[in-house]
Amino acid sequence: MNRRILTYLFYLAINISFFVSASYEVIKKSSIEVNPNVIFLPTKNYTPDWDSLDSRPLPKWFDEAKVGIFIHWGVYSVPSFGSEWFWWNWQGIYNENYTNYMERNYRPGFTYQEFAPDFTAELFDPKEWAEIFENSGAQYVVLTSKHHDGYALWPSKYSFGWNSKDVGSHRDLVGELRDAIVKNTKLKFGLYHSLYEWFNPLYLKDKASNFTSKDFVKNKVWPEMQEIVSTYKPEVLWSDGDWETDEDYWESKEFLAWLYNKSPVRKTIVTNDRWGRGTGCKHGDFYNCADRFNPGVLQEHKWENAFTIDKKSWGNRGNAKYEDFMTPKEVIRELVTTVSCNGNILINVGPSRVGTIDMIFVERLAQMGRWLKRNGKAIYKTIPWTHQNDSLTKDVWYTAEKKLHRIWDKENNVSVITQNVYATVLEYPYETNYVELRDLGMVFNENVPVELLGYPGKVTFDRTRRGVILHFPNKQDIDVYGLSLAWTFQVNTILNKKGTYSEI
Repeated sequence: MNRRILTYLFYLAINISFFVSASYEVIKKSSIEVNPNVIFLPTKNYTPDWDSLDSRPLPKWFDEAKVGIFIHWGVYSVPSFGSEWFWWNWQGIYNENYTNYMERNYRPGFTYQEFAPDFTAELFDPKEWAEIFENSGAQYVVLTSKHHDGYALWPSKYSFGWNSKDVGSHRDLVGELRDAIVKNTKLKFGLYHSLYEWFNPLYLKDKASNFTSKDFVKNKVWPEMQEIVSTYKPEVLWSDGDWETDEDYWESKEFLAWLYNKSPVRKTIVTNDRWGRGTGCKHGDFYNCADRFNPGVLQEHKWENAFTIDKKSWGNRGNAKYEDFMTPKEVIRELVTTVSCNGNILINVGPSRVGTIDMIFVERLAQMGRWLKRNGKAIYKTIPWTHQNDSLTKDVWYTAEKKLHRIWDKENNVSVITQNVYATVLEYPYETNYVELRDLGMVFNENVPVELLGYPGKVTFDRTRRGVILHFPNKQDIDVYGLSLAWTFQVNTILNKKGTYSEI
């Protein structure tokens, strides 16, 4: 039988047997009056329009966190070939690499659903994962609750027979990881959720109607979204799979109004910008814009750089080569440049089908964690400075301490307002052993000692016509203290020389 027909029948069985009877169960539990034409009605605080939704202040914790972990884990971890888009590449566009792989390794007629029993997660230790993430220096974790294949990592009422409780590990993987993180660490827990599903017949039916019908949204998407929010109380809801149609089909504005007004995490949750074709980089608590988005210049709106350590895949990939993985220096560069431009990073790992995280992922996360232990003052709770990087020595990137300081200028007999600025040097100046900075030179306060984070010794400087020179200590001395990958100077700057600021 044609594979497409088998796939259709698989999903149809799920949809007919369960979705019809449970269409509005979660909605009714939310105490929201249901209008048959609108999934969610306006609520009293935020109304379902972008002007209102975009006016919501960003919860403070997200801006201060700076570092998150992304986890792509699902049935695609079983073939562990190519990428997490395995099913689509194999049976959606018939990519030769994938069709040949299946012909070499599996019998004729094998279906994607037959991979699911081998998604056993038998070695999955959620406490171990939580410890790995905590040691990385991350402040939040985002797990793929459901990717584009529709397989749910929790016992979803709306993915009957196609979730981790019913087939595969027979465990609530979302719940176990959530509990391990919340109970054993200070990290925030978040969930990724794909709006669309490649081969779901309800979605394909709506698509065939040019999205004039909304059976998939009413019976699957929003009930499932409310289910994970109400059950697991994530503090990040990372939406994806929105690009084939606009937010009116997805009823995104209505859902976000419920999320911000009525959900159990309404005060702390943050969402991204993938809520319908055209919403990217325009609407959302923070912007992703595109995968691996890093504009390199300061952004006014909070944003997030989601990137993956395996440069070619977000999911686990058995055919990966060593050179496909980011180096420690590349990871730190992404971190530093992103935070300097008002962003967070969301660094991705792809666990195996049995629930282990490959050692190269663990190593990269640990290396980032060690760097953050020494240089975290330049990352966590910082704000962007007036320049994201120096205009003279361009591979020096800036952040600033949010707190301002008042000090007394004895020479001029006035109080001055100062601020600590962090200058992170991404390439060590082996030839000169110093960096010359133009932008810091304009506001440099030479009365406060310069520090090299993680190094207890003295740092010397020289004033120049172009700015200020900061001298590195002897390289061997730096190495003794384990300083590597990137080096951060803490410099005090003067905001005013006349004492005109009355409050700090």
